[in-house]
Amino acid sequence: MADQSDFSRMEGATGRRILVAVDESEESMYALKWAVDFLHLDSTDTLILCYSRKVYEGLGGPGFVLTTDVLIALEKYQDRVGEAVMQKARDICSGSPANVEEKIVKGDARDALCEVVRKVGPDFLVIGSHGYGTFKRTFLGSVSDYCVHHAKCPVMIVKKPHVGSQA
Repeated sequence: MADQSDFSRMEGATGRRILVAVDESEESMYALKWAVDFLHLDSTDTLILCYSRKVYEGLGGPGFVLTTDVLIALEKYQDRVGEAVMQKARDICSGSPANVEEKIVKGDARDALCEVVRKVGPDFLVIGSHGYGTFKRTFLGSVSDYCVHHAKCPVMIVKKPHVGSQA
């Protein structure tokens, strides 16, 4: 739980380091756009964009094995996806006076984001929410929920409004 001093560092503070989780989803790009639009960023602030690449193991699952050629193709695909995500994120940040850093890490997004938080020490983490219900969250897991409980910094979860809802 964040105390009042955590929030006073966010409101009107300068020189903030804000980690923003980005991926292929509309929800993550909405969270980034929200951060750019509503955090009153200035030239002393730094947005750290973090994309987590999946890691493919040699085994594809019970009954089949991924060959080296398939693994290489998957790695190249992940490189293209990562670059496309970062380009979209750069475009969203282009009008902001904040400095922008990029980090592409490998691994499960939950663990990778918490590790980046540990290494970088941001003032807070901004992450989008898919809005999964209890059933889907149980089986698919929730990156935002995991980060709320394990990241060593305040976490701002930004939920994209549904079409037709009032903001």
